[in-house]
Amino acid sequence: MTIDHIAIWTNDLERMRAFYQKYFDLSCGDKYVNNKKGFSSYFLSFEKGARLEIMTRQNIANEYVSKKVNKGLTHFAISVGSRSAVDNITEQLRSDGFIIYGEPRITGDGYYESVILDPDGNQIELTE
Repeated sequence: MTIDHIAIWTNDLERMRAFYQKYFDLSCGDKYVNNKKGFSSYFLSFEKGARLEIMTRQNIANEYVSKKVNKGLTHFAISVGSRSAVDNITEQLRSDGFIIYGEPRITGDGYYESVILDPDGNQIELTE
C-alpha cells in the first residue's frame, strides 16, 4: 500500500497551485470544477510518489480552512534530495517572503530538515 494523495483546503486555489509548482516543480493536472457544489481542485504530482490535491469551495467556512486545530495532520515532508537543496530552497522561500518555521538543522532522529509554511500556513518539512 502507498499514500496516493494528501488533500489541502484553501481559499486561494491559484495562489496555492503557483506556490507548489514554483518551489517544488510539481506538474499540475487539469482544473476540476463542479459548478453545482461550487468546488474546484487541482492534483499536483511529484516525479514519483504521492500527489497533493488542493481544493476550494465557494461557501466553505473559514474554520475548516484554517490550521487552528489541535488534532489531525500537523505537517507533511517533501524530500528535496540533498542538504544543499534544503538550504537553497529554504533561503529562496525566505527571500520571497515566506515564513521559515524551523531553520535547517539535524534533528534528534538524524534527519536534515527545515520547516516552512505554505501560503495558508501549512507546515512543510523540507528533508534531504
